[in-house]
Amino acid sequence: MKLKTKIHLFSTLLMLVILTLTNTGIYFVYKKIAFDTEYHQLTTQSQDLIASLSRMTGQTDPATVLRAYIPPQGVVRIVDPTGKVKVEVQSTEGIGNYHPEIKPGERYSIGEFDNTPILTMREPVIWTDGKVVELQTIQLLSDVKHNLSLLKLILFGVTLIAMIPITISSVALGRIVIQPIDNLIKTMSQSRQTGTYEKIEVPAEGKDEMAQMGHEFNDMMGQLESNFKKQEQFVSNASHELKTPLTVIESYARLLSRRGFDDLSVAKEAVGAILGESIRMKDMIEQMLHLARNQEHVAFKFEETDINSLVEKTLQPMRQAHARDFILEGNGSVVVVTDAEKLRQLLFILLDNARKYSEREIKTTISENETAISIAVTDYGNGIPKEALPHIFDRFYRVHEDRNRKTGGTGLGLAIAKELADGLGAELNIESSVGVGTTFRIIMPKKQILTDF
Repeated sequence: MKLKTKIHLFSTLLMLVILTLTNTGIYFVYKKIAFDTEYHQLTTQSQDLIASLSRMTGQTDPATVLRAYIPPQGVVRIVDPTGKVKVEVQSTEGIGNYHPEIKPGERYSIGEFDNTPILTMREPVIWTDGKVVELQTIQLLSDVKHNLSLLKLILFGVTLIAMIPITISSVALGRIVIQPIDNLIKTMSQSRQTGTYEKIEVPAEGKDEMAQMGHEFNDMMGQLESNFKKQEQFVSNASHELKTPLTVIESYARLLSRRGFDDLSVAKEAVGAILGESIRMKDMIEQMLHLARNQEHVAFKFEETDINSLVEKTLQPMRQAHARDFILEGNGSVVVVTDAEKLRQLLFILLDNARKYSEREIKTTISENETAISIAVTDYGNGIPKEALPHIFDRFYRVHEDRNRKTGGTGLGLAIAKELADGLGAELNIESSVGVGTTFRIIMPKKQILTDF
């Protein structure tokens, strides 16, 4: 059963049950009030009759007195303690054959005579001989029966008439609830069939849960589309980047198998090329895995760190490994709250990048102001064109393809550096001029917010 049908049935049946219970309650309340009203009227007449009976003498005809107070469509009778009727008068033929049973403690009883409700009440009376007898007053409630029947028709008609707008409102409610869901299902089906990331139309002024669901769905589809494109681009770029060293390795391996064992120079060239490309491919795979791991939950351990000491410890192995001048400029001890290991990893990437693309010294400068600390890594290489600066942190992006091939670059180092800087809560900027050099600047706030990433 569809949700729309369930809403229609449930809301309609619920309102029908509520109306039925309400109308039933109205009917029985009215019925009780009607019986009480008839009882009070009959009580008033009985009190007048009792007063007349108390003034009756032995010569007075009791039937004449009772006849003066007999109710329309009723019976008045005097019953002695043994249950024998002493006197009885009736205004409707046959009603005298009705003998009710009144339970002790009841004010009156309601029975049925000839498919009509009948009311009976009793009162004690002192008879002319001094004995206590019972006065029974009985009245057929034809008017009450008519009114109750009319009330039934009215309540039934009201229920039927009320069900019309209730059914219409149930259908409208079902459409209001189901339409966004239908749109969502159609959009999802269309996205599955076409392989695209379709979105649903949501009213700009919508503030209810349905509009919120639409906005959340559109946001989710946008994120899925963005992640898919990033994944597609990553796989495409990775395939392209890995294909090149594999092709080189395969070519030199074939060359080595054909001529390498006869020509020592060819063998050395082939082995060198294979080794170089293998190392480059290994580095590329490690960097790609690092980027993939960075998409997961990475823990950062923040603590007070002496920046001057950390930078000096980072520069020392670079000097030994590459026999280059790595200069440090900075005054005094500078302390900041950061993750020392992640910051060292970030500095290694920037220093190695500067080493690859310049032949002169590499300068690292530490400075501070009232709110932040800056670490600048400057090289004096060829620089980066202005149009390339916005893409410098993109994965696999290379300013000059041939130059990156010569230096062994993969286009992933600066992307890793940017993600490390973001995790450290630092800002990573670049300044470059063609023919002058390039400066990467790490800006860290002094009052770091300690957060686990």
